[in-house]
Amino acid sequence: MGAGSDRARGAVSSHRRRRFDVRVVPHRRRSPFRLRDWRMRTKLATVLVVPSVAFLVLAGVQTGALVNQTTALSDFAQQVGIGREITAAVHRLQQERDRVAGELAELRRVGAGGDRDVTIAALKPLETATDQAMRELRQAAQPLTDADASWRVAYSEALEAYDQVVYIRAAVPPAVLGSDTILSNYHRAIDVLLNLLAEPSPGDDHPALSDAVLRYVQLARVKELSSRVRAELYAAARAGRYDVEDQVALSDLRAQQLTALGAFRVAATAEQIRRYDQTSVDPEFLTATRLEERSLPSGGEPEVLPAPDWWAASEDRQELLRQFEVSVLDDAVRQADGASAGQLRTTLLVAGAIVTVLLFALLISVLVGRSVARSMRLLRSQALRIAQVELPDALDRLRTVSGGVPAIDVAPAVVRSLDEIGELAEAFVAVHRSAVSVAVEQATMRRNVNGMFVNLARRSQVLVERQLELLDDLEREESDPDQLENLFKLDHLAARMRRNDESLLVLAGTESTRRWNRPVRLAVVLLAAGAEIEQYQRVRHESVAELHVVGHAVGELVHLLAELLENATAFSRPDTVVRVTARPEGHGAVVEIDDRGLGMSPTALAEANAVLATPPAADVAAVERMGLFVVSHLAARHKIEVRLHAGGDGLTARIRLPRELLAADPGPELDPPGASRMLTGVIAAANRARPVELPVAGRRPDPAVPRSARPVPVRAEDVLAPAAAPVPADGGWWTRHGPATTPSVDGIPVPPAVPVTGGTNARGLPVRVPMAQLSAVTRSARPEQPPTRHEPDPDAVGGMLSRLYSGVRRAEAEETREIPMPRGGVPSEGGRQ
Repeated sequence: MGAGSDRARGAVSSHRRRRFDVRVVPHRRRSPFRLRDWRMRTKLATVLVVPSVAFLVLAGVQTGALVNQTTALSDFAQQVGIGREITAAVHRLQQERDRVAGELAELRRVGAGGDRDVTIAALKPLETATDQAMRELRQAAQPLTDADASWRVAYSEALEAYDQVVYIRAAVPPAVLGSDTILSNYHRAIDVLLNLLAEPSPGDDHPALSDAVLRYVQLARVKELSSRVRAELYAAARAGRYDVEDQVALSDLRAQQLTALGAFRVAATAEQIRRYDQTSVDPEFLTATRLEERSLPSGGEPEVLPAPDWWAASEDRQELLRQFEVSVLDDAVRQADGASAGQLRTTLLVAGAIVTVLLFALLISVLVGRSVARSMRLLRSQALRIAQVELPDALDRLRTVSGGVPAIDVAPAVVRSLDEIGELAEAFVAVHRSAVSVAVEQATMRRNVNGMFVNLARRSQVLVERQLELLDDLEREESDPDQLENLFKLDHLAARMRRNDESLLVLAGTESTRRWNRPVRLAVVLLAAGAEIEQYQRVRHESVAELHVVGHAVGELVHLLAELLENATAFSRPDTVVRVTARPEGHGAVVEIDDRGLGMSPTALAEANAVLATPPAADVAAVERMGLFVVSHLAARHKIEVRLHAGGDGLTARIRLPRELLAADPGPELDPPGASRMLTGVIAAANRARPVELPVAGRRPDPAVPRSARPVPVRAEDVLAPAAAPVPADGGWWTRHGPATTPSVDGIPVPPAVPVTGGTNARGLPVRVPMAQLSAVTRSARPEQPPTRHEPDPDAVGGMLSRLYSGVRRAEAEETREIPMPRGGVPSEGGRQ
């Protein structure tokens, strides 16, 4: 097969896809380093992220400062809270120290005869209480291991000092060390614990908290000085006398006590001063004070107080001071906890406000960004839908229209906003509307061009038919065998010209006017197709199944097969034959045309099969490859599958006929008649030997005219026309009127019992075959006893029919400006409905 592929098949609607082709700029790669190549979402995100990051940095700095303050106040509150355990440990150490001072004085007074077991028994409960208080302090300080360095250092010094106290306890009963050495360890442990108590610092921004710490620290020092006075007086009472150093120490301690008490009154609140005054007037406090006043030197030796009375009274006073100390410390703890909680609330509120503002800004930014991105996405989707769906569909509708040009509605813009994106969407709609307008103009122009093609083809058909009529007259009057053979060749060329006119009709999207109203055997169809080509002698029908083709498709199926046979004979060696086979396959039939020719390259073969599968639009390239164009459109019109396959020495064309084109055996029909024109060497030789009488219209040929053993048809109608009677000039197969297969009653034609249709359309409705219901002059079967008939005058009948047929053809040529097309079932250009 020599027909190649149509290069311009891009005009066909091959762009419909299930998904849009988003590769709108495939020739350039997107670079992440070029700002103009960034996607809109990235640009919007960048615009939103930069100020957001700046805000986060500033907010993070502010939040960090608040978090630091909150952490500092939280640590401060914990350090103030652990003051309860520190003052409890100090109180126990003061009790143990004061009692140790008295026991040491007693042991030194009695000397070696003293009872050390009594001393150990007296000190053991105090030591146990002190150890318990220190264990509670350690347990309470466990969460503060990550506190500031100064507090951890002070805490470590307090533990070391207490370890010295534990170590020195063993030296108390034997009294091997001096009292000052032993008591100095107690003094140091208590002083270190008081320093640890004063360690919490809220910073310069919270002076009220610093005053709260100062108040309970000053009160703890007042209590410590009162405890040391008690120790000195108790030691003197157990010793029974005052040493000079004792009096000096008492005077110094009383002076420090008054100074510390004044400092406390300065730092304390009015409520705390009132509570202290109430404590100082307590009877137990006054009892201890009166006993202490008796120990003051008043111009003579100070009085040595009774040891049991003084210890009991001073113990009660120390307990009252301890209770007041706890209340002052609780005030500080509550104030510190309140400040820490307030700072935490402030931090959380600020952080929450920052997060809320950030989330609100992000939400607004995301909404604005999504709105812009959504508008851009909708605009892009609309542009792709216009480019790949709507505009191609509109072009297809305009390309396949058979009547007037329909109105094409342009969808409005999907983006209804009034911003720049909305204006851009309206611009796209304007472009779409302009493109549709241009397409409508092109469709109108194409329709006019198709009408021109149809008119030219119709006029050419009229001329060809008149030429064939003239050739018939010349063949009837010619007696020279050589001249008759030339006339037959000219007759055959005229038939090929008629096929070219039908190809022009296919090019214009119009159906052929040659119709047949009853099924025809497939073998006859193949013979008719062979009669339409120039080198019909090379066609061999090897194996053809007994199948029948529906009548409305016979003409176009003959045309399709003739084009394939023409290509097979034209592109193969003249000394080879073209084999044609036909067989049933499934519910349809397969016709194979095999040649031994030049063949095609794999690329050209693939392109040709693509054109056969998808009919191209009519253009210059289609005219250059008219055969392939006609085959593809006729195949698409009748749902016939045509494929080319590479064979051993040539190509094989496989035509698959669907079930809709096959029909059942219509019953008895006439055998194909002998052709009125034969071209064989035997006829030529016989005619040269003796003159013969040629057949004349209206008169039976002389039986003496010799016939070839295998007649070769010159025209397709000679194969398909029934042999009951000569084919009239106005009722042949090649005209709009098909041969009638219905009987007549009293000379009146009766319509066929089963209407002749051209299949069904997409809605399931039958497609009417124009003029197929009209009765013709022929009958479907030869009667057993021919009726009596009168022989008409041949000249009169021939002249009348010739003039009638010429008038019909002229009328058709003048009234074919607009060809009526059946709606819904007959495919038009491109094989689409």
